[in-house]
Amino acid sequence: MEKLSVLVVGCGHMGTSHARAYHKLDAFEIVGLVSRRPASRQKLSDELGGVPTFGGFDEALAATKPDVVSINTYPETHAEYAEKSLNANAHVFLEKPIALTVEEGERIVKLALSKNRKMVIGYILRVHPAWTKFIETAKTLGKPLVMRMNLNQQSSGDNWFTHKQLMNSMSPIVDCGVHYVDVMCMMTGAKPIRVSGIGARLSDEVAEDMYNYGHLQVTFDDGSVGWYEAGWGPMMSETAFFVKDVVGPKGCVSIVDQKGEEVAGDSDDVDGHSKTGSLKLHHSELGSDGKFVKTDEFIDTSDEPDHDGLCLLEQAYLLKAIQEDLNLEDHLRDAVNSLRIVLAADKSFKTGKTVEL
Repeated sequence: MEKLSVLVVGCGHMGTSHARAYHKLDAFEIVGLVSRRPASRQKLSDELGGVPTFGGFDEALAATKPDVVSINTYPETHAEYAEKSLNANAHVFLEKPIALTVEEGERIVKLALSKNRKMVIGYILRVHPAWTKFIETAKTLGKPLVMRMNLNQQSSGDNWFTHKQLMNSMSPIVDCGVHYVDVMCMMTGAKPIRVSGIGARLSDEVAEDMYNYGHLQVTFDDGSVGWYEAGWGPMMSETAFFVKDVVGPKGCVSIVDQKGEEVAGDSDDVDGHSKTGSLKLHHSELGSDGKFVKTDEFIDTSDEPDHDGLCLLEQAYLLKAIQEDLNLEDHLRDAVNSLRIVLAADKSFKTGKTVEL
């Protein structure tokens, strides 16, 4: 087969990792790198052996006429760039979230399906072997489930700059929350029915109508409940910044480090946000003496891929979708559904009222 030409849009952390993945996969050929920052796009071009670079999306799309467009930009451009790419008959890889509004998300999903173009959303946890095991194990705990998750980031320097740029369009619980409410939906297999949210603006560097700390709570129609917490900035605590814990009638499963302890370390280490180390599985069954029948189990996951390896798995999935004509309708509907949940939490915070879905 001829190589699939790829235009990579955005040369930051995610764009760089995805570009490396295309470069490793023989079926892809990068025909252009797009970034508003000349130094960023040139640095990546040099790493990949000299790839054409562009300062603007429209110019690059017209010049390269790619088979695939990989969109790794700030969220406010996601829907626009995806729509233009699909109308140019390109397949699309789109970093999360799918759009800024549910209506935008539904529009580009409808467009992708109508044009029979493959569009994969960057839900990196869906290709993560350890997270797949985490979800599968949670499903064995009975119903209802109680799902507790957070990812707080004590950011400074370039990372705090990036967080402030992201908050020009959305809060932390929206930007990061789509990953984790998507996981909750997979764990329960149930319909979300109610969402509430709280938040706080902890810095004068954050716009007055934005908040850099948020917490959402979601209720499902099977009785399951979940919460997700996210905060960005130099003031954030690194105590219990990474909690991934699920409780059911039959016990609980938690992501812990290789020593069986809560994950600790640098909360601003982007590469560490998807790492697990091991899963701790606790069984609730009691014997006739009132004591636990089984001891806790530790499932080793330390051989998991690193961040670049996970991005490679995402692009391999995109390739499979294109080559084997996979039906991605459920994948796209799930992306819109998770966006709907986190935007409802955002609305709840702003109105002070619980949102019925």
